[in-house]
Amino acid sequence: MTDQQHQDQVEKVRALVKDCRIAMLTSVDPEGRLVSKPMATQDVEFDGDVWFICERHSAKVRNITAHPDVNVAYASSSSWVSLTGRAEVVDDTARLQELWNTFTDAWLEGGPENPENVLVRVTASGAEYWDSPGSKVTQVANLVKAKVTGKRFEGDNETVDLDR
Repeated sequence: MTDQQHQDQVEKVRALVKDCRIAMLTSVDPEGRLVSKPMATQDVEFDGDVWFICERHSAKVRNITAHPDVNVAYASSSSWVSLTGRAEVVDDTARLQELWNTFTDAWLEGGPENPENVLVRVTASGAEYWDSPGSKVTQVANLVKAKVTGKRFEGDNETVDLDR
């Protein structure tokens, strides 16, 4: 794969993540079970990292502190993205203030100055995405076409190495 092809895939992941603000963050709990929690992505520019804000003493923070390998999944009406990577708690009040918004304020108390509010950065090492381009009508038409012709519904599916 050329550098340009890789960059195009990274751009595709960025665009799909940007379209979906809510993600499911999957971590491992103390009993070894996979648990998923909805999280609002705070930085949607996606440079390989995704940022979340949560409470320092939450189960999410305990889980990622003990087992930093995580998955972050995004879904919209026509696309899905699965990021694998490592999570870490970041104490950075300036960055927290930068990312804090009205939506965050509705869920967490005390604003960015509250020491209970911390950042979680997930550094993605890989991504897989599925994209069904077109409107809902186009997607339904393609699904019907696939069913009638017996040919597989074609969408865009790629795996992207983000450590590159």
